[in-house]
Amino acid sequence: MIDRILKAVLKFPLAFFQELGELGILAFNVFFWALRPPYRFGVLINALAFVGVGSIFIVGLTGIFTGAVLALQSYQGFRQFRAEGMVGGVVGMSLTRELGPVFSALMVSSRAGSAMATELGTMRVTDQIDAIATMAVNPIQYLVVPRVLATMIMLPALCMLFNVVGMFGAWFVAIHILDIDPGVFFERLRLWVDPSDVFGGLFKSVVFGFLISLIACHKGFHASGGAAGVGEATTKAVVYSAVVILVVDYFLTTLMVSNG
Repeated sequence: MIDRILKAVLKFPLAFFQELGELGILAFNVFFWALRPPYRFGVLINALAFVGVGSIFIVGLTGIFTGAVLALQSYQGFRQFRAEGMVGGVVGMSLTRELGPVFSALMVSSRAGSAMATELGTMRVTDQIDAIATMAVNPIQYLVVPRVLATMIMLPALCMLFNVVGMFGAWFVAIHILDIDPGVFFERLRLWVDPSDVFGGLFKSVVFGFLISLIACHKGFHASGGAAGVGEATTKAVVYSAVVILVVDYFLTTLMVSNG
């Protein structure tokens, strides 16, 4: 009876630390094999196109409406204090510091991360990964490293795209709908948004890119149980990535604020 209670109580903590250990081992292997030849640039370019170019539309669409909504909501709040001119600065800070890196990472994890988990999971359950290993090709170097590097490279670019189109959406709503003076809008944006805000958001994007691609590849790499197992691995990859993005964002923001 006691044994069963202990197993039930310790089941989730043990599973969590096991998952953490497997991710740590995979991360070490990714760094190790990324530095060793052969360097398959063709595979990397295909991964860059899939992660980056394929995510432009969804990231841009999300960004423009996020900026528009943020401008509208902040205007409603500032109007009570007759401080409507602060909309540009507030939107700029919000996008570059938090919303840009977080929302773009969520979109990439939902689109590209899920595809990575599904593709690798399908290869696992159909023994294609084992076939690659029998041909003296390391599966991590061939399948995981290009996806991780591509996500780390392209997510900061997508974050900048999110920032730019988000500011465009905020500018359109603020100037053409809410009738805010454009000079005041851009002056507040210039005064409040520093280069450190932009670079801080890009640094977050690199970290998010590494984490979501690592989680997606890990889930796909260890999928089992046929089609149902692949679906479960994909679902877990998306959910875990979203949770990790929000948790890690808090700690990165705390670190940046304390050092700023």
